[in-house]
Amino acid sequence: MQQFSEEKKFTAAELAREDLYFFTRWMFLQKRGYSWLKAKHHKLICDALMRVFNGECKRLIINIPPRYSKTEIAVVNFVAWCFGKVPDCEFIHASYSSTLAVNNSSNIRSLIQHEAYSVIFPEVHLDSEAKNHWTTSQGGVFYATGAGGTITGFGAGKQREGFGGAIIIDDPHKADEARSDVMRQNVIDWFQNTVESRKNDPKNTPIIVIMQRLHESDLAGWLLDGGNGEEWALLNLAAIQEDGTALWPEKHSIEQLRQMERAAPYMFAGQYMQKPAPLDGGVFKPDRIQLIEALPVNVTKWCRGWDLGATVGGDPTAGVKLGLCEDGSLVIADLAHGDLGPDERDLMIKNAATADGRMPTISLPQDPGQAGKTQVLHFTRMLQGFKVKTSPESGDKVTRAEPFAAQVNVGNVKMIKGLWNKTVIDEMRLFPNGKHDDTIDACSRAYAELIAKGRSWFG
Repeated sequence: MQQFSEEKKFTAAELAREDLYFFTRWMFLQKRGYSWLKAKHHKLICDALMRVFNGECKRLIINIPPRYSKTEIAVVNFVAWCFGKVPDCEFIHASYSSTLAVNNSSNIRSLIQHEAYSVIFPEVHLDSEAKNHWTTSQGGVFYATGAGGTITGFGAGKQREGFGGAIIIDDPHKADEARSDVMRQNVIDWFQNTVESRKNDPKNTPIIVIMQRLHESDLAGWLLDGGNGEEWALLNLAAIQEDGTALWPEKHSIEQLRQMERAAPYMFAGQYMQKPAPLDGGVFKPDRIQLIEALPVNVTKWCRGWDLGATVGGDPTAGVKLGLCEDGSLVIADLAHGDLGPDERDLMIKNAATADGRMPTISLPQDPGQAGKTQVLHFTRMLQGFKVKTSPESGDKVTRAEPFAAQVNVGNVKMIKGLWNKTVIDEMRLFPNGKHDDTIDACSRAYAELIAKGRSWFG
């Protein structure tokens, strides 16, 4: 156990009182007798939580890999620190299991009762002994329950200026249940019908959701997609960072992470990369796409393939510009994409054609029957002067995508760097069970026009 002078202890207490990150590190050392194996994401979590405490953020989602200190920081240490700062605040805490929530409750109590905590916050005293429901002598309240459980008679937060407590949800989904539509919906229904009604101040009581991503439509996905009509701040912590380095190399080296990814790609995509992919996905391997700064000079043929949406809030419209190079490689040069009604959709198609020039072929889907014939006439007139081809779609979406996916998966596809890259890559990663497949159909259509005519599923 490291020994400190009384002067250093006093200084440490002063720093811990004002800063959650220092508090977390100091209390870890005091409890365990050795220093915390800290990482840069630990401070990011603490900074985000302090913004909640300071009133700068009311709705926060933290997506983080399992066993990366999320519960210790965002539940145990944050709640204890908040009680020290505001002893009468009121918390509700939930996890997928009431056992886990109660265990977190016990850990908070133990932290508050530690002698090092009393040096930092001497005015805080517990006033009850219940494991899942306890109070402070100053009127603070903590209540722990399982996701899906009732919270009758308890609320979180204070109707006043300044921090008064929060609702903290840690891992609302059990990993092996998140694949069930029914079980996921149960959690979302519980959030809507129970959690949101427990805010003592509907506007100002913060809600914090901390979890690993388990499914595209899990609670975090639903909230980020506008499920409850509120805007949520997101701290997204992927195990492998955008620069290719490990988030916590002392925990998992980049080599270990890549091995984990190869062994269980779908689990890894969700739980470690926060980009959930379905178990039966994996048609595309988008990590094999090379991002390039400029167009190759040897492009011989272009096609802009379209997948059409016609209603706002339905499937978006997507137009992918794909080029075929002399060496047989392919380059994705542009994506036109939007959730648009018919008029705005047609304007986007016309504007893309004008920007592309006369060289590319424009490939559009044709609906069946008379409606399709009318549609062809409409587009042909709208795009007069351009090379327009239309064809019906046949076969299922996976079969249509497989020829282009094969090119992606062998590393034969490049992509011009742009803000739109993420849309393409994310959709590939989730295909075929992602919410949308509009960019995939557009890519597949363009590829069929370029090199797979006569053996494609387009015409």
